[in-house]
Amino acid sequence: MRKPSLLFLCTGNSARSQMAEAWLRYYAGDRFDVHSAGLQPKGLNPYAIRVMEERGINMSAHRSKSVKEYLGVVNFGFLVTVCSNAEENCPIFPGVSKRLYWPFEDPATFDGSHAEKLDKFREIRDQIEQKVKDWLAEQKVETTQSGQMTSNQE
Repeated sequence: MRKPSLLFLCTGNSARSQMAEAWLRYYAGDRFDVHSAGLQPKGLNPYAIRVMEERGINMSAHRSKSVKEYLGVVNFGFLVTVCSNAEENCPIFPGVSKRLYWPFEDPATFDGSHAEKLDKFREIRDQIEQKVKDWLAEQKVETTQSGQMTSNQE
């Protein structure tokens, strides 16, 4: 049986969608074929990498991807937009059975000191983690605390 596929989509694929992808891999293991992409990829945000490492999740192998890499190539069972821009401008994905909107503040736009930026990224990281856990519970997917400690994707 084929496992469900899921795409987290945001504008830059630099922070929110990357963290959501990593959390889903961590808590659901290999139960989902999970990806993330952006409408206008910007490269991975170093603050996102750092705050996930604080929780034991290595995103250093992640890369910022364009949604165009998946259009017409992968049929997603779930499409989750994590920002209003992606929700408003998301292209049509044929075959998507469930589209979800999980709006999170963009920590990359926060203006502050280095410590304040880290705190903002931690806040959003924790919100995303909770949302992923809540969604898995709604789907009746048993989570694993051991998960995959590294979230590697090319």
